[in-house]
Amino acid sequence: MIKTAYHPIYAHPLPPGHRFPMVKYELIPAQLLHEGTIEAQHLFAPEPTAEENIVTTHDAAYWYQLKELTLPYKEQRRIGFPLDAQLVEREIRIAQGTIDGAIYAQKNGIAFNVAGGTHHAGSNWGEGFCLLNDQAIAANYLLNHQLAKRILIVDLDVHQGNGTAEIFTQEERVFTFSMHGEKNFPFRKEQSDLDIPLADDTQDEEFLSILNDKLPTVIKKHQPDFIFYLSGVDVLKSDKLGKLSLTKEACKQRDQIVFENCLKNNIPLQISMGGGYSEDIKIIVDAHCNTFRTAFHLFT
Repeated sequence: MIKTAYHPIYAHPLPPGHRFPMVKYELIPAQLLHEGTIEAQHLFAPEPTAEENIVTTHDAAYWYQLKELTLPYKEQRRIGFPLDAQLVEREIRIAQGTIDGAIYAQKNGIAFNVAGGTHHAGSNWGEGFCLLNDQAIAANYLLNHQLAKRILIVDLDVHQGNGTAEIFTQEERVFTFSMHGEKNFPFRKEQSDLDIPLADDTQDEEFLSILNDKLPTVIKKHQPDFIFYLSGVDVLKSDKLGKLSLTKEACKQRDQIVFENCLKNNIPLQISMGGGYSEDIKIIVDAHCNTFRTAFHLFT
């Protein structure tokens, strides 16, 4: 049973013309249900996570500004969403969805969160449509509850996982691996344990070759007993914010490489969906759905 976190609050209302494709969070599960890739029993609705889980990863003062809706306007602009109570609830449900998914993955091998991948949120800041870092919160939860000893976070979104890198900069039990556009946001990068900056217009063969070479090496070196994977589809050539030139088929092969390495090494895997900003929403949804389709083919 591959469990997938989803809640209607994921599709948060935004001002007209906002560039973030929030509707994808409704369309992804709807498409997967329609085509029969998943059934209703695969979905679960996460509760809001406990405050203690948040402040283990994020600075308490930053969290209280979010919770009390007192975050300075300049910091809200850095995030890119108008701050309100429903948005904060959305974030803490996403975080719990990733925690729950990690626990399900330990039972079933793999689990998903329809949202998440909020890797730009650092210990005391949010930016780039990220308020709280769901996979960092879940990684700390596993460590603090002795559910994992060594964790690998594989970030293949087109943008560097700067927040994740900053949060775990002193944590030897968590290895952060990011392949991303060298000249893309965030323009001030943090230092992951392994950063692979990619030139603009990097294409399928080069991307997949690097991943095929580096991922097994990282797994062998770090010996993780749990992996988090951020599977952003903003690596596509069609993406408005991406700058890389991957095809949809290569994006699918990328996912397969990650999944097969986890299966080969018997490492449980949680996946959060990350970014995607192609002009055509159908491209975004289909590319995200391919991640689910590939997983269900390999793991069931």
